[in-house]
Amino acid sequence: MDEAPTTEAAVDEPPLAPLLTLRDGLPHVVETDEALAEACAALGAASGPVAIDAERASGYRYSSRAYLIQLRREGAGTWLVDPIAFDDLRPLQEALAGTEWILHAATQDLPCLREVGLEPASIFDSELAGRLLGYPRVGLATLVETLLGQRMRKEHSAADWSTRPLPKAWLDYAALDVEVLLELRELMVDALEEAGKTEWARQEFDHLLGFEPTVRQDAWRRTSGVHRLRGRRSLAAAKALWEARDEIAERRDVTPGRIIPDAAIVAAATALPADRAALLGTPGFHGRGAERYSRTWVEVLAGVRELPEDELPTRTPRVDGPPHPRMWADRDIVADRRFKAARASMLTLAEEHNLPVENLLTPDFVRRAMWSPPTTREPAELADALREQLTGYGARPWQVTLVTGALTGAVLAGDVEPSPPEPDAVAEPDA
Repeated sequence: MDEAPTTEAAVDEPPLAPLLTLRDGLPHVVETDEALAEACAALGAASGPVAIDAERASGYRYSSRAYLIQLRREGAGTWLVDPIAFDDLRPLQEALAGTEWILHAATQDLPCLREVGLEPASIFDSELAGRLLGYPRVGLATLVETLLGQRMRKEHSAADWSTRPLPKAWLDYAALDVEVLLELRELMVDALEEAGKTEWARQEFDHLLGFEPTVRQDAWRRTSGVHRLRGRRSLAAAKALWEARDEIAERRDVTPGRIIPDAAIVAAATALPADRAALLGTPGFHGRGAERYSRTWVEVLAGVRELPEDELPTRTPRVDGPPHPRMWADRDIVADRRFKAARASMLTLAEEHNLPVENLLTPDFVRRAMWSPPTTREPAELADALREQLTGYGARPWQVTLVTGALTGAVLAGDVEPSPPEPDAVAEPDA
């Protein structure tokens, strides 16, 4: 029998990497004091760094607490700990005292781990290491495929991890997240050393130990669609509705969008209905809590109608720091020239050192330094003052060393007014 012809697509399609599976099988979930003591004994007696990950219920719960913590250490295997079953995890903290933690995207997990009493002494962040090494994509699954040649399932990344009992397929997925971190770290440590970036990574990881989540001012302004509102009273309505929704969501521990969506806030803030019937009849005002909390929404809107003009929010938020760079040309042309020169130099430096420009130096530090640079223009003094300024912002020593020369040049270049363009040459008349 003749074989079916092979299609061109099938020939060109690269073979799939093998799917990652658990080496030691799926462990039981630790949810009793006896099981926790066993986990602590095993992890404490093991050697080397410990891989740690946490699963939250983002999109389902208001809080960012951990609903599952996964740990793996050489000689101890993988352990899955249910933090909801314990008042705190201090025994686990004691067992891991002085141990380096391997995390992926540490800033996502550190706050919820601290909440249950877990605090690292040192960190290796595989995502941040990937950025420093210049990998174009640094998601865990991509790094595993690139460096280890295996595929990871990611279908449960957005699951509701507050569910109890947790399905076996979810637990399998969660255990795999720490299965690879020990091996990834070994490969990335070697790559950082080869690239001459070991000290950069050490400073970055040490900096992570003091990470605190940013507390957003005027968080209500991030309501989707709020920019379409006309009038400060409508803005006040959006703010008041957002705050009322946030209070309900926090009390019930559900994500705010499950009370009413942002679109409903904008719809009510636009229409400013005066009573319950008008509110519930407002096009676009919907959601699970639209009717259930209708009395709250009506009372909130009534309060907004009574607000005096001087208590209404402004259209643009008050910011701590320089304005957006797109406004600089109109407000300070010299600062605009400084910033454009700095931006070009930073992009060049980032390309030379094969890392994202935002990891070379936090963009906000560049903006602040170019908007309000030191007053001296003597090059050596200016460089020293810029080093001090950047360090005060929180830049790490390796960053300060790399960028000071470029930013010094940008400050000096900004003071030089560009020459006017040469007039077009006047053609000689024909004889």
